[in-house]
Amino acid sequence: MLQVIADNLVLRMLLLALLFAVVAVAAYFAAQVISVRQVARQRLLEQAPRIAGGTPITGSLRAEKAESAWLRLVNSIEKTGLSLVDSKSDAVRQKLAAAGFGAPYAPRVYTLIRLAGVIGLPVLIFLSFELGGSSPSVLKLYIWLVIAAAAGLYLPSLFVQAKADRRQQDLINGFPDALDLMLVCVEAGLGLEAAFSRVGMEMTTSHPRLAEQFGAVVLELRAGRSHEDALRRMADRAGADEIRAFATLLIQSTKLGSSIAQTLRTYASEMRERRRMRAEEKAHRLPVLISIPLVACMLPTMIGVLMLPAAIRVVRAILPALGGGH
Repeated sequence: MLQVIADNLVLRMLLLALLFAVVAVAAYFAAQVISVRQVARQRLLEQAPRIAGGTPITGSLRAEKAESAWLRLVNSIEKTGLSLVDSKSDAVRQKLAAAGFGAPYAPRVYTLIRLAGVIGLPVLIFLSFELGGSSPSVLKLYIWLVIAAAAGLYLPSLFVQAKADRRQQDLINGFPDALDLMLVCVEAGLGLEAAFSRVGMEMTTSHPRLAEQFGAVVLELRAGRSHEDALRRMADRAGADEIRAFATLLIQSTKLGSSIAQTLRTYASEMRERRRMRAEEKAHRLPVLISIPLVACMLPTMIGVLMLPAAIRVVRAILPALGGGH
């Protein structure tokens, strides 16, 4: 294959043109991403409040939305007639929102990445066999291509699921502290919207993902949504059972007219107890996890150290006796 390309001028020119196009497209998208981030950061610095020394406070609850290179890419692909809308768009959107990809075009980008993986990975495997000079059998080539296509189809889903799990864990770890702060704000006389806003601003540095959720609730309440709708949307975005139960408690307290402060105090105590129980569970799992490398690595070594001197003595005592007997 390489010899054919080296001998044919047209193939060499086509290969060079293809490499140039790939590098140019990659450089274009990298420049677009860098420019979008710089513009968003500049806007945040210009609109951020300033403290006494004139230093801007960069923590903000409002995320600046700018048109990204991904959006232009999916729009240009759909203009060619290829639809990137998934038949299970709502389920995909909810899964991506739980992972932190809340942009409206995120499901289309997700479908595009999976499509590129299904097509691109088998092509790369086939080219690696051709350029490497190996000639596998048809069955072996078919198995490799199927494995590559399956990896391109399921790896993005596994990545999104892992990111969603890490994000939910971060939200759950910071939620008891947020409940304590919210309880203080409510007992001080602040309303629910003001409490969400204040707690979100206070937790921008320590727990930015939880602050983002609270900021989204504040923006939806200011836009005219009801408390019930805003809280349920926050629970759906977070995807954590603890936050979903918290939203349900607040909705029920608002409907029944019970004390929100008492509800927050009870649920905050329960959340702290759950966090303590999770820490104890992890601590109790350590001996079991440590026993695996202990048995696999240290136990054979200890047995060898203890048994080797005895084995040497037995060999020294028995071999002379056997030799003398014969």
